Formats: sequence, C-alpha cells, structure tokens
Amino acid sequence: MKEIEPVLNGAGLRIGIVLSRFNSEVGDGLLSACLAELRKLGVDEDAITLATVPGALESPLVLRRMALTGKYDALIALGAVIRGDTYHFEVVSNESARGIQEVQLQTGVPVANAILTTENDDQALVRMSVKGAEAAAVAIEMTHLLKAV
Repeated sequence: MKEIEPVLNGAGLRIGIVLSRFNSEVGDGLLSACLAELRKLGVDEDAITLATVPGALESPLVLRRMALTGKYDALIALGAVIRGDTYHFEVVSNESARGIQEVQLQTGVPVANAILTTENDDQALVRMSVKGAEAAAVAIEMTHLLKAV
C-alpha cells in the first residue's frame, strides 16, 4: 500500500488569509497564532496576503475571489461567531461554513476554516491560539496533499 505522508513545509507556498473584523479581539488572536505558525513552518512573510472583511458572512466571497486569481496555494479563513440571544448565530455559523466549503470544492484551492463558533467569549479566547496555529498547518498540509494525489 502506498501512503501519502503529511508534509508541513511551507517554503515557497503562497497563502491568503481572510480575517473577519467582527469580534476583533478573538480575530486578532487567531491571526497572531496563524502567522506565527506559518513562519515556523517556513512560509515567507512576503508570500502571505491578508484581507479583512466586516464579518464571517463576507468571508466566502473574498476567499472565492482570491482562489480564482491563481495567486494562492491555500487560503485561511479566520474569525469568530459567538452565540448571542437570537437565531442569527446559527445563520452566520452555518452559512459561512457552507460558503467556505463551496469555495474549496468549486475552485480546488484548499481553505482552512478557522472561524470559531462558540457559546461565549471565554470559549473563543481559550481556543483562538490553538485554532489559529492549526489553520496554518492545515493549509500547508492540504496544499501538499492535493499535489500528491
């Protein structure tokens, strides 16, 4: 059996990041952790492009536009949707995730989804560093995996 091993070497890769500005404290924490991990895995600072959007629902459109340019090996979606008192949480959570999934399936460009969906601010603050770093690793691993299959 041939097994494709995970590759986490980001040297030479071009990464696009879309950051939702809503819940900015969490978004900034996600971004900080993501950038630190990208650098640790060898992605050159000049090969990273950051675009910000007002909220999570705007992320898929910008991700799709970035994917269609052919300039990026992988994309990363960062942001936080924190439950409130209305049904809006479900709409934003579900539709942003669906849109992100559609972007990668329609374009073939991997998108690491690190838009947190949490019950409260504390959960988001606890998860932001881990999830931001994980998104960087996922983007790099999926880029190499898609090239190998």
